[in-house]
Amino acid sequence: MPKAEEYQKKEHQLHPEIITQNQEISPGVFLISYQQKQDFIPGQVVKITLDPEIPPRIYSICSGNHEQEVRILFNIKEDGYLTPKLAASIPGDKIWVSQPYGSFLGTDKPAWWIATGTGIAPFYSMFQSGQFENKTLVHGARHLNQFYFEDDLDWSLGKNYIRCCSQEQSCDVFPGRVTDYLQTQNDLPKDQQYYLCGKALMVVEVRDLLIEKGVPYENIIAEIYF
Repeated sequence: MPKAEEYQKKEHQLHPEIITQNQEISPGVFLISYQQKQDFIPGQVVKITLDPEIPPRIYSICSGNHEQEVRILFNIKEDGYLTPKLAASIPGDKIWVSQPYGSFLGTDKPAWWIATGTGIAPFYSMFQSGQFENKTLVHGARHLNQFYFEDDLDWSLGKNYIRCCSQEQSCDVFPGRVTDYLQTQNDLPKDQQYYLCGKALMVVEVRDLLIEKGVPYENIIAEIYF
């Protein structure tokens, strides 16, 4: 998913890259890759377009910072211009990307990661970069097949990996939205940072809920997708 308008105010030079992989990992959800040539910090974003004359969109990097390829997670926006064409791209095709940038950065400190849908991307980058110790991940989705990378996350995070599904049920998944789960938590840490990544409505609702439960505003860091 593309990022919020705040990032689009900055100019970032684009350069060509060759697609190395394009996998549909869930219906309408793709993981596109190109060779990593520049260092980045987990949580950063890049701008992408298929034509330098067409305005790019902004996506979180979804790979570890020591991997050979940069991976980008996106879903098809039916009324969008870029994502249907991006989904149809094949290895060998050219895309135009910017250098990595952004301030939604992971650390080694204890924290809560809260994501919905493809908002998991920056957290998976942090996870793949080794920043998952002392982290609690709450991931919300409508359907059970939308918990991307769940096997890796469950294996490493164990009980600190909480899936919340609003429209389907499973014995090891919380029945409801992310906000429903957080409402059940009566002793949230007040001295940890809370990273929120997803659509604006979720981010605002979770932010307000955390503040209501005593989490300081300055401990909440948000990345809005639209």
